[in-house]
Amino acid sequence: MTVGPASGETVYEPVPYWAKIPHGLWLKEATSVAVDSADRVYVFNRGNMPVLVFDRDGNLVDMWGNETPFAGTEEFEDPYGNMMPRWRGCRFRRAHAITADHEDHLWLVDDIGNTVTKTDRHGTTLLTLGTGRPSAFQSGEPFNRPTDVAVSPKTGDIFITDGYRNSRVHRYDAQGNHLASWGSPGSGPGQFSLPHNVAMLGDEAVIVCDRENHRVQVFSVDGEFLTTWHSHKAVAVCAGRGADTHLYVAEQGPPPVQHGVPGLGHKIRIFDRGGREVTAIGADLPGEEPDRFNWLHSVAVDSEGSVYAAEVSYVEVGSKLTPPRELVSLRKWRRTRG
Repeated sequence: MTVGPASGETVYEPVPYWAKIPHGLWLKEATSVAVDSADRVYVFNRGNMPVLVFDRDGNLVDMWGNETPFAGTEEFEDPYGNMMPRWRGCRFRRAHAITADHEDHLWLVDDIGNTVTKTDRHGTTLLTLGTGRPSAFQSGEPFNRPTDVAVSPKTGDIFITDGYRNSRVHRYDAQGNHLASWGSPGSGPGQFSLPHNVAMLGDEAVIVCDRENHRVQVFSVDGEFLTTWHSHKAVAVCAGRGADTHLYVAEQGPPPVQHGVPGLGHKIRIFDRGGREVTAIGADLPGEEPDRFNWLHSVAVDSEGSVYAAEVSYVEVGSKLTPPRELVSLRKWRRTRG
């Protein structure tokens, strides 16, 4: 299935029921997804086992992050003032983002916990950034509800978007020493309104999803502004692998006042490096069907060019239903041509 500008070259089709999740594990919602060099798919979620690992066919091959997954839930207040259930024993206060770097290390962002944790593939902690306490609101100091991580394959430098209550990108060296930060609140070049996701463009540039400014921005690794282009509520971005030079940008939907208006977000758009749209996947309206998205939050691509998406479908949709329920939040689209 192809949705968007007809290129005649690249075709994707949704893979229904891709992830084979055993009874006894609940996602609640799959907030983020990453793929390593062996095409293992890591799903960071808000259920009773924070990290689930699948092979390319959707078989569960590993899991970690909670030694007491059947201890029940407790209520907590989320950042929006809503009382929400959370499973006891989880290692992370609130799963937000996961990245697999060039050495197959994992980087996990706990936005409420104000920490970024580096682990090996099986969850052993190798490095922790952040004190666990938020910095002052919009102070520019790390961290106040960070959102995502990218790692340079050339230097090992770490780039972190500090987005919900800051407007910065922070750069660290491979040992975790803070090197520099850039950005400020606003809508001009190099400014941010919720920098939500970050990815490397080769060795010399980074791309940032400036979510509430409805755009992506590209910078040098030193923070020099290079270019920008529009993308509706750009929430997540990743670069293709190997010969695939495309950029995959996930878009969230419109505000409640425009609920039901077709064609506003709810897609993963695929761009070339110059910002020209090549194609897109997803329907014009949200839903649980395999060819739709509920509320996109993360995107990743494997070595075959197939696309994985994670969605915060419980917070944004399921929690508002009567009664509240878990919705589809993890999807795969297989590249079949191009």
